Amino acid sequence: MRSLPRLLLIGFAGLALAAPVMGQRTDDQIQPRSVELQRQGKSLLATGKFEQAEDALETALAVDPRNRGAFVDLARVAEKQHLYGKAIRMTNKALALEPNDPDAIAVQGEAMVELGATARAQANLQKLQTICAKGGCPQVAQLSTAITRGPSVASATAPQVPKKN
Repeated sequence: MRSLPRLLLIGFAGLALAAPVMGQRTDDQIQPRSVELQRQGKSLLATGKFEQAEDALETALAVDPRNRGAFVDLARVAEKQHLYGKAIRMTNKALALEPNDPDAIAVQGEAMVELGATARAQANLQKLQTICAKGGCPQVAQLSTAITRGPSVASATAPQVPKKN
């Protein structure tokens, strides 16, 4: 009898904590406005309008923060602007929503290559090969090519040390 009030209190606390979780949307129910803004961002990225693409994609995430495609596209914008750390952060956010997103893993691996973290990019490639073992996906070839090519910008922008005579 003495434990009944405690059990009731624990039960009510459990119900109160479970209610907000049951009301959350799943990944496949992204707001249509967010998807439209993501499409706009992608087309702006394709035309080289990086700042406008970034604005559209950030707005897409403001409308629906579960739009992991917008995170991946923001990472692509960051890569085009040579902001590889930002690209990795954006892909980390996408991977927090879906750990096996092949696009996010590939884009993250490419950014790692550009930063010189080839071993970590290789780990991403192995993860992609595991995920895509059944049907194969183009992201494996994309990341493999990036690893083989190596960093394209880091070596070109490295400061040159003058030779002493």
